[in-house]
Amino acid sequence: MMKDKSGEHPFGDAGQLILLVVFLFLWVMDSFLLQASTFASQYVPLFIRFVILCSSLITAIFLFRTGHVVLNPEEPPIGVLSSGVFRYVRHPLYLACILFYFGLTVFTASLLSLFVLVIIIVFYNFIASYEEKLLEARFKEEYTHYKRRTGKWLPIICRKDKGDARAQKCDHREL
Repeated sequence: MMKDKSGEHPFGDAGQLILLVVFLFLWVMDSFLLQASTFASQYVPLFIRFVILCSSLITAIFLFRTGHVVLNPEEPPIGVLSSGVFRYVRHPLYLACILFYFGLTVFTASLLSLFVLVIIIVFYNFIASYEEKLLEARFKEEYTHYKRRTGKWLPIICRKDKGDARAQKCDHREL
């Protein structure tokens, strides 16, 4: 596998663009033209699907706007970014993209889009894991500590940090 010194997977951007085009093409074709796999929409009221769409898109926009931190490429970061939205999830931009796809999928109840969404989630998890390995190698214990107290995709409700006096005992899975 190729290594990219910038901290991103070498095929991350191209993969995201390809999946976006494939998803949007199939979503439009299935949801509005062919309607081959949208039969589930008759079981979930439009209002509920619309609320889920709006909630997903609002959350995605929030994550994207607050998580899109531009770092100076000429000055390497001196530490792990763990403030703002990064305090709660380690990959807010990827999560924003997933929520965008999720909202569109639920709104039209397209099973074909759901299939593509699963592929997209697997892809984002793959590139996020790749990038985390690079960050662990670069920031060592600081990033390992950050991983312990911050969810990969979902916020951790109770911290499992032993050094934190407020820590609660909880069953933590990789979220």
